[in-house]
Amino acid sequence: MNYLRYVLLCCCLLATSLWSHAQDLDAFSYETYYHHGDTLRYRLLMPANYDIHKKYPLVVFLHGAGERGYDNNAQLLHGGTMFLRDSLRNKYPAFVLVPQCPTGSWWAPMDYKRDATGKITAATFPLDAPAPPATAALNTLLDSLLGTGKIDKKRVYIGGLSMGGMGTFYLITKRPELFAAAFPICGAGNVDEAGRFAGKVPVWIFHGGADGVVPVEASRAYDEKLKSLKAEYKYTEYPGVGHNSWDNVFVEPDLFRWLFSHKKK
Repeated sequence: MNYLRYVLLCCCLLATSLWSHAQDLDAFSYETYYHHGDTLRYRLLMPANYDIHKKYPLVVFLHGAGERGYDNNAQLLHGGTMFLRDSLRNKYPAFVLVPQCPTGSWWAPMDYKRDATGKITAATFPLDAPAPPATAALNTLLDSLLGTGKIDKKRVYIGGLSMGGMGTFYLITKRPELFAAAFPICGAGNVDEAGRFAGKVPVWIFHGGADGVVPVEASRAYDEKLKSLKAEYKYTEYPGVGHNSWDNVFVEPDLFRWLFSHKKK
């Protein structure tokens, strides 16, 4: 096979792979929610073998800063195919909600400092600040979905990566009565207020030990705080792994067994 034919074959295989990936993600319906003049775009995956007479768990998954935008696609870049695994969908049938945060916004209110290069060097998460518009819309969307009678209100779960991990900490701190369990990945939050969800929302925290974007100390602080509160939680740190620790999380064999084992009383 000559070089040109080899390159063309590789291009064809890549195109086929990308097309198949896009086709798979089309299992997530395209949805839009309007709230007080703001638009929240989101994708929704139905439970496998959906039965209109049953109620199902709901999993909310929040993307990172790099997937912000308005295309209603980018938020599925990391984790989208994970929720499509037959082994997962058949064993744990659930609705999966993946909203998209608009460009320039955040899932959690933040006060931050930047260095001369523009890099964020420190951040705090004030709970008394108004929720960002996308998160305010997400809150009302969740209430609306819960009102349909199709969701098992005792089994609502949330997880997210990076900025989405921050949003996960924020939402379980603000609404501990809603979520049955959570899995923040390489996130950060208001550790001083962890007592609001400790004992109410079990969490499994993940972080890469060599994260150069969101320092691992942010999750270690939660580890220490939740341990002192004798809360139900797990902490997993991946030595030598950078910011993309979600790649490790997505293949954690026990994650979803742990997640779906929890329900509100």
